[in-house]
Amino acid sequence: MTDTLPMFPLNAVLFPGVSVPLTVFEDRYRALVHHLLRVPDPAQRVFGSVGIREGYEVGDHGSQSLYRVGCKMQLTEIEENPDGTFEVVAVGLERIQLDSLETSGLFPVGHITERPDPESVVPEAVLEQARIAFTAYRAALADIRSDPYAGSLPRDPTYLSWTLAALAPLPMPERQSLLEADDAAERLILVTDLLRAELRAMNVIPSLPATEVARTRWSPN
Repeated sequence: MTDTLPMFPLNAVLFPGVSVPLTVFEDRYRALVHHLLRVPDPAQRVFGSVGIREGYEVGDHGSQSLYRVGCKMQLTEIEENPDGTFEVVAVGLERIQLDSLETSGLFPVGHITERPDPESVVPEAVLEQARIAFTAYRAALADIRSDPYAGSLPRDPTYLSWTLAALAPLPMPERQSLLEADDAAERLILVTDLLRAELRAMNVIPSLPATEVARTRWSPN
């Protein structure tokens, strides 16, 4: 299905089913929020986001090179600050592919194709290995920082794959590879391998996650 969406490129990779806070301060994205506020049905206050491969979110140069696979987002909370900026929360709905981007208007508009995860059967062994890898990572962090995830992990394989992808402490290209994985099984195998690599790095430098020592930490802002 081909459609158009307001677009908010970010120096981050966002995932379906995961909520993220965003500070909106640049004029074009403030215009995007004002546009969405005029949509009567809150469920239709949606926009697209793709990661910025090279470039910046703001400034004269703006985003210069974008990843093509991103996420459709729904604006769920909006708070306007006295200076006209916004604090918002958005939740990921489904994957999209950015086919082209128009930047001549008040805010960017993307021509997109929906890319939902296909239905697939995930072997129980793959699910178990992913849960074990993330449990080991949580345990390794216990003496360093607070638990990165509260509560029990999802049982649904697709939602589990998105949750672990969002929580994995990885640089942007590897997070993008998780977003682009063909299905939940492939994503869980990949995130398991990446978490195991992170644990091996933490064993070398046990005082901090390797992400904080040698990699760029992910931030939704």
